[in-house]
Amino acid sequence: MTPATRLQATLELMHEVDRVARPADAVVSAWFRSRRHLGDKDRGQICDLLYALLRHHARLGWWLAKHGRKDLPRNRLLAWMALDGGKSSGGRISGGRTPDQVHGLFNGGRFAPAVLTDHEHALLVKLQGCTIDHPAMPDEVRFECPTWAVEPLRRRFHDAFGSEMAALLTAAPLDLRVNPVKSTREVMLRALRDLGLKAEASPLAPFGIRVQERPALASLPMLKSGEVEIQDEGSQLVALLVDARPGERVVDFCAGAGGKTLAIAAQMANKGHVIACDVSDGRLKRAAERFRRAGLHNIETRPLASETDRWVKRHKGSFDRVLVDAPCSGTGTWRRNPDARWRQQEAGLDHLLPLQARILASAARLVKPGGRLVYATCSMLPEENEAQVAAFLAAYPTFHVTPLHEAAPQLTGSAHPDHLSLTPARHDTDGFFAAVLQREAAPSSPQPSSEEP
Repeated sequence: MTPATRLQATLELMHEVDRVARPADAVVSAWFRSRRHLGDKDRGQICDLLYALLRHHARLGWWLAKHGRKDLPRNRLLAWMALDGGKSSGGRISGGRTPDQVHGLFNGGRFAPAVLTDHEHALLVKLQGCTIDHPAMPDEVRFECPTWAVEPLRRRFHDAFGSEMAALLTAAPLDLRVNPVKSTREVMLRALRDLGLKAEASPLAPFGIRVQERPALASLPMLKSGEVEIQDEGSQLVALLVDARPGERVVDFCAGAGGKTLAIAAQMANKGHVIACDVSDGRLKRAAERFRRAGLHNIETRPLASETDRWVKRHKGSFDRVLVDAPCSGTGTWRRNPDARWRQQEAGLDHLLPLQARILASAARLVKPGGRLVYATCSMLPEENEAQVAAFLAAYPTFHVTPLHEAAPQLTGSAHPDHLSLTPARHDTDGFFAAVLQREAAPSSPQPSSEEP
């Protein structure tokens, strides 16, 4: 594809992302599936440009509003190309272009964007020499942070608010988790390097690998074979906190796509029983295919009608470990899913907070005496994390927090003393929170005396 053709393809994809009420990554996947003729290089460059535009959504909108233009995909793309600062697209479609240079790409040729109008040319002239950031931008625009999340995140980070928000504007790395049932990290590191990739062992997760480039995932044979899975290092650490042992009974209560379920089942060396629960039967069916590919046979999927499904009552006190990776605002994933920050509205917290509390209380019933309950989110908002744990402990005194130095001594240098607390700026992971909650053991029965019959 020529640069102009890639621009037109990106415009079409931008319109699709705006039109479809689904996460951008799902829209992108579906869009490319219907265009299998596109090569890996073209796909990569189109994705790079699309995600650069998504990461700069608020700032581009601010510039368009400043000059009285509608916030439309074509205008966003033109503004991005004109503003000096569009380097995060990998240098392929960078910013700071002159109007004449943009005219050369918007030339009306076959499969190229339509010729620029006089109105569009005037916008390019006004933006020439400007940078993507401007001193007059309010914090929520400069940091691409929705208004509803600014104050909660300021309370969370205090003086580090600016650095944490800046980290959320960077592209997330590609993290892989080695499946120990099929391979080892050393073998996979060699295999990735043999493919010409810069791969290093993750600093914290024992089975993690970080790849410095963004390869075409279809070209990685170890993904197809189930020897590795794509999983952020922070997500791997949350699964590690479950500390599932071979032969135990474990529930992943909000399994979703099954990433943490896979990690837990692998910890158990295919021994014992893991039940992956979710209210979406479709997600569980897709997860089941991942389980088979990974060679894990100790996993059962269980669709739930709701967090209070009758199945929970029937299996009260039956499990050694229960993970609750609760639905949340997803603020910790914004660098990976930049469109998510604009889809989540403040009113969503009014629904999410009571839902999280209900899910945690219901899942706790599954934990047997002496068992472990792990509550986790990919949020960095205190309301969804520390506050939820505090409210749960006040209502259920048979549980207590296990300090991190006891639950996972290897992580104490990178987290709160009581909770796992990961952020992009400090750990180069997604933002994650996790608390390990231990249920009191059942009182031991008194031993009969020697005098009793």
